Amino acid sequence: MKLQLIKEFKEFAVKGNMIDIAIGVIIGTAFNNVVNVLVKEIFLPPLSFMTDGINWENKKIILREAVTLDGVTKPEEIAIGYGKLLEAGFDFLIIGFTIFLVVKVMNKIRNKADDPKNQSEATPKNIELLSGISELMERQVELLKKIEQSGQNQKK
Repeated sequence: MKLQLIKEFKEFAVKGNMIDIAIGVIIGTAFNNVVNVLVKEIFLPPLSFMTDGINWENKKIILREAVTLDGVTKPEEIAIGYGKLLEAGFDFLIIGFTIFLVVKVMNKIRNKADDPKNQSEATPKNIELLSGISELMERQVELLKKIEQSGQNQKK
């Protein structure tokens, strides 16, 4: 039982599923770092400049102020940090738009590659084979129609 589980895991790992997932996680993490820097260092400073120096990252609505007595803060401040929500919204928009562009380019390349008549991109072997089979079937249908028509003409 144990050996079978290890064997199945080995097949799973070698087939590329785990490798694909690991690559996706690594690229996603790196992309997240780029987006964070882009939002914090590129988008928020001009927004802060346009709003007369407001630091949006730290903006919050204070529901209850913290009270400090004799150097001890009681109770703690309760606040809604909408600045972080704004930052997360920018992150989401940038990531969403970037993924949209990547998928759009990938679909364009895939559509070119899936067209066997388009020689600008290499067509996958399975698409070429299916295209060849389709062409052979169309020719076979044409031949069968001609044979059927000639048979009907001979009966008349």
